[in-house]
Amino acid sequence: MLILLYPDKTPETVTSISLAVVFFNALSGSIAYARDKRIDYKSGLIFSAAAVPGSILGALTIGFIPRRVFDGIFGFLLIALSSYLFIRPERNGGSGTALSGGYFLRRLTDAAGNSYEYSYYPLRGIIISVFTGYLSSLLGIGGGIIHVPAMVQLLNFPVHIATATSHFVLGIMSFSGSLVHLFQGIFRENAILTALLAAGVLIGAQAGAELSKRIHGTWIIRGLAGALAIAGARILIMAFAR
Repeated sequence: MLILLYPDKTPETVTSISLAVVFFNALSGSIAYARDKRIDYKSGLIFSAAAVPGSILGALTIGFIPRRVFDGIFGFLLIALSSYLFIRPERNGGSGTALSGGYFLRRLTDAAGNSYEYSYYPLRGIIISVFTGYLSSLLGIGGGIIHVPAMVQLLNFPVHIATATSHFVLGIMSFSGSLVHLFQGIFRENAILTALLAAGVLIGAQAGAELSKRIHGTWIIRGLAGALAIAGARILIMAFAR
């Protein structure tokens, strides 16, 4: 939305505002998901430790990318993700033995009494998180649109657990990236805009977390795919029209 509404702002400015807002969104959403007991904290801390170095590097890199190139990369990424999610909206969690063959077996029961059992290869999760941290901070997208599909498709997480755990990781990851921008002094001219957007997402995140309990995981992924396709197409058109 910032790319579309502020075509004259530099990529560094747009991503710094977005990443700060993403932090408040993730903080609010994580509080809601913590109440629902849907956050896999053990996995979340492992992924966060891997994502933070990537997010710092991404925040330091963005200043070297021209706006037209930035828009092209961003639009292409959104459309590629959308296409993948339309083809494979959901995958059931796999099974495995805890710590056997390098796999972690996870069992969670949420506040509503729903039980989840899934297993994943932690090294794969760490590699994905480093990449997600870098790309998320570089583009200012927070990482949810990358991390959630990767956790579902590649790590066998149930969609609702992936969404909640990704929010938790996102809060830590976006905070570290925002600190880099803060020390660089990028927020000085955009403090009011950032504060207004942050106030909105604090409310929106609570509503989104509540709504997610009423919608099937497949439709959450398909809804995300549709939104990404529309935004990606618009941003690509803007990039090539410059």
